[in-house]
Amino acid sequence: MARLASGYDAALNDLMARHTPKLFNYLVRSLQNEEDAADLAQDTFVRVFQNRTKFDKRMKFSTWLYAIATNLVRDRYRHRTRHPQVSLDAENEASGEDFRESVPEQKPTPSESLQNAERAESVRKAVGQLPEELRTPLILSEYEELSHAEIGEILDCTSKAVEVRLYRARNQLRNTLGWLMERAS
Repeated sequence: MARLASGYDAALNDLMARHTPKLFNYLVRSLQNEEDAADLAQDTFVRVFQNRTKFDKRMKFSTWLYAIATNLVRDRYRHRTRHPQVSLDAENEASGEDFRESVPEQKPTPSESLQNAERAESVRKAVGQLPEELRTPLILSEYEELSHAEIGEILDCTSKAVEVRLYRARNQLRNTLGWLMERAS
């Protein structure tokens, strides 16, 4: 990032190569849409380039990157709320087939594969229904494996606030998915 800030524009390619895969995964989990995630990943690096001279060298680059991405996710959710759309990719209602990317299954039987897919979809939906202030720290913690301090920097709040949000998010998921947990045991 120091090279990019000093005027070596090609350094952006190195940053993109190093950080795009994890950033894209975070965005897919946050938005639950690969096309939107790809768009926002590009937009995030556009913002990095545009604000390269404003980067605080004392800050960890990945934290700054996730903060930019998180703000773009918030903007996208605001836009979705104001301009709802019907997804043609979600599910074919006539056949009941799910055309979204499915989680690779390791269970050999079709019955077990179906149960795993249903479970994964239930968890995905439950996480997607969490309020944004709970969903974002949960995704950053569970899927991106960031510390409470890093999440706090990204969300501009304290580590304790992150801890409280994670506690609330997990409780809501337990309440929402309690039936699933009972069925699995």
